[in-house]
Amino acid sequence: QVQLVESGGGSVQAGGSLRLSCILPGDSDGYCMGWSRQAPGKQREGVASLDTDGSTVYADAVKGRFTISKDNVKNTLYLQMNSLKPEDSATYYCGIGNGPYCSGGYFVEMVRFRTWGQGTQVTVSS
Repeated sequence: QVQLVESGGGSVQAGGSLRLSCILPGDSDGYCMGWSRQAPGKQREGVASLDTDGSTVYADAVKGRFTISKDNVKNTLYLQMNSLKPEDSATYYCGIGNGPYCSGGYFVEMVRFRTWGQGTQVTVSS
């Protein structure tokens, strides 16, 4: 069973920043990865993805503010979140894809993920 462990969530004021981290399993090479989020009463949505060729895709709502990256030495996936807004408040999950591509080039495709972590809470106050 693949286990993903997210951290870095918390409470910040609007305009602030957070960096989420996700420790990846040792056999994550060759698979795409990404982040999703779910706010109370809303469907889970894909936020950002990183394909094995280095391509990244972001949801329109976070473009220009969020950055997904991976540290291959630490085997850790990151989501840098800047200029946070109250509508970014949600539980954020990191995930591993079932192949090299987690997007079709335009948006994060949730069906391409095979497992998700337990999530970390982000709360942005106005």
